[in-house]
Amino acid sequence: MILRLSLPLILLLFIVPQSIQGSIFKTFSNTLSPKYPPYSFVFPLSGNVFPLGYYSVSLQIGNPPKDFTFDVDTGSDLTWVQCDAPCSGCTVRTELQYKPKSNTVPCSDSICSALHWPQKPECSSMGALVVDQFSLKLLDGSSFVPRLAFGCGYDQHYPSAHPPPATVGVLGLGKGKISILAQLVSARLTRNVFGHCLSSKGGGFLFFGDNVIPSTGVSWTTLASPKYKYFFNSFFYSHLDIGIVFYITTDSALSNHYTTGPAELLYNRKPTGLNGLKLIFDSGSSYTYFNSKTYQAIVNLIGNDLKGKPLKDVKEDKTLAICWKGAKPLKSVLEVKNLFKTLTINFKNGRKNSQLQIPPESYLIVSKTGNVCLGILNGSEVGLQDSNVIGDISMQGTMVIYDNEKQQLGWVSADCDKLPK
Repeated sequence: MILRLSLPLILLLFIVPQSIQGSIFKTFSNTLSPKYPPYSFVFPLSGNVFPLGYYSVSLQIGNPPKDFTFDVDTGSDLTWVQCDAPCSGCTVRTELQYKPKSNTVPCSDSICSALHWPQKPECSSMGALVVDQFSLKLLDGSSFVPRLAFGCGYDQHYPSAHPPPATVGVLGLGKGKISILAQLVSARLTRNVFGHCLSSKGGGFLFFGDNVIPSTGVSWTTLASPKYKYFFNSFFYSHLDIGIVFYITTDSALSNHYTTGPAELLYNRKPTGLNGLKLIFDSGSSYTYFNSKTYQAIVNLIGNDLKGKPLKDVKEDKTLAICWKGAKPLKSVLEVKNLFKTLTINFKNGRKNSQLQIPPESYLIVSKTGNVCLGILNGSEVGLQDSNVIGDISMQGTMVIYDNEKQQLGWVSADCDKLPK
């Protein structure tokens, strides 16, 4: 099985200066009067943790509008789509790709200064920054059609170890000013708040704005301040035109992720001695990853708990690193959840603590052969070093809220199968 984890992606952009006049940000600032209330946008999600390994959203771009599916990724800033320019190395059919129409963004646009790059990128996509209209549905059912900037990739390169997304593109929801949300906020269309609710049955919903958030019951913890380690906004000259190089990145070494901490880990509501954990909440990761020390401690605790119980290690199942076999093939995690304990992330927010419960059904999957597998992996083995990532599996059945205005992250149990109204 392919393990989906947010990874660095380079996007080399050639931007034609004369294509569009005026700044995108400046145009946005005149979209609405300040007296207009911020709107909320709601988008249905498709997908699941297993077997697909991702959640996606369908957005309509262009006039006439055309549907494009995007992998929802809180670890990326720039939204990008595979483009028929024509495209080399694209993973979807030509008719599913975006067709640019002389709508590239000029180098002089202030949006270009919102880009940054990682030190050691591993995947790349050459393309252009373009602007087009997006048909977005508001919470009340009406629609709005803003013009937004996004990446148009037409030359894809992926090492075999890092397969490309199964969708046409990626919806970047990171903290950067290049994100779709940041552009909507600049237009005063919505608040700088978004969230998602991933259903364990598949699907769920994504939202922009704060009108969907419950007035009570939400737990909050502070987000770390964003500090970019690398910046690059200078220009280079080629025989074609003037261009700008920047990188779409979800590199865990960069702190523009939604990072919380410090926190301690509890097992079955009891202290484990694991403290000071900083956690990245990343919808671009299918599974949850802990650093080697924390991961091994969790594996040992679970292993000790399973002694004498009707589950045995099964090495033949390579779905994930650790799987167990029961007396007969399983159909659901619910059949064995009573054999496992709840993990708790205890966030220390001054005098007040907040806790994120991760029950067995939020860290286990059932493989295609009917075994139960641990959806917590060793991040140190995949290049995350000491970082810890809370992935999709551990956010199922929970509304997770990313509040960029108050620099806090919230969560509350929710029915993710029903769209908010």
